Amino acid sequence: MGLTVNIYYTGENGSAVEFAEEMTNSGIVREVRNEPGNLKYEYYLPLSGGETVLLIDRWENEAALDAHHKSDVMPRIAALRKKYRLKMKVERFIDEG
Repeated sequence: MGLTVNIYYTGENGSAVEFAEEMTNSGIVREVRNEPGNLKYEYYLPLSGGETVLLIDRWENEAALDAHHKSDVMPRIAALRKKYRLKMKVERFIDEG
């Protein structure tokens, strides 16, 4: 049973895009992708522009996601969210197949 988490990061004046770029350039994205059980960790921008970036975060199971939430990378992600003053909206989907 896989889990997919969509996280919408919204900011002002391009801050959400800057956040995603720093996440990538700092190596945090690579670290998360290398965590056991991670299947996808990818940022997307809407065609309509705007101030929101979508992260699709996919995990093999709940245990892998729980381990990610307890990992050393989470405080660094939280610090960047704070730095860029982002709001989050989270959607969670469970694959039953």
